[in-house]
Amino acid sequence: MFRRFTNISNPIFKFTTSKRTFANKSYDIVVIGGGPGGYVTAIKAAQLGLKAACIESRGALGGTCLNVGCIPSKVLLHLSHKYHDMLEEGKLHGMTWDNFNYDWAQMQRQKDKTVRNLTTGIKGLFRKNKVDYIKGFGRIETDNTVSVNQDGETLETLDAKNIIIATGSEPTPFPGIPFDEKIFVSSTGA
Repeated sequence: MFRRFTNISNPIFKFTTSKRTFANKSYDIVVIGGGPGGYVTAIKAAQLGLKAACIESRGALGGTCLNVGCIPSKVLLHLSHKYHDMLEEGKLHGMTWDNFNYDWAQMQRQKDKTVRNLTTGIKGLFRKNKVDYIKGFGRIETDNTVSVNQDGETLETLDAKNIIIATGSEPTPFPGIPFDEKIFVSSTGA
């Protein structure tokens, strides 16, 4: 059903963790990474009757797209279009405003609320489908063992018949040109 990847040259996958600890458990499948590839895989595995766990570092499921990429950008873009429409389209219909402005802090709160609602929805799907959500750094120790770590300390070890790596990606600067988020901008900074 699932292919096990056992010949991995670097089995360390960096994540962040919370202080929550689980008793050592056995799973049919452990997914390292809670982005779109990871959380969907864990849910589908559970729906197929497998005991599933998903290890994620960010503290919120959904990966880069949901937390700092696509979704937050689309919310802000949507709000900026509404602002533009009120200014420009309103003029075509005889509407004008003196000192028409926007509240950047409120726009950020709206973006954060949208992201929070969506990540909370994924957690709800985990509960509904009985997927264990484990916040931490996942490290493949053996063909059938994944440790969950925080600050170099192992919080627990999971036994897994199958391990799926769905860690996504992170921005990498060109050699010698670090991201300053002003001139050289990462996707997260953007």
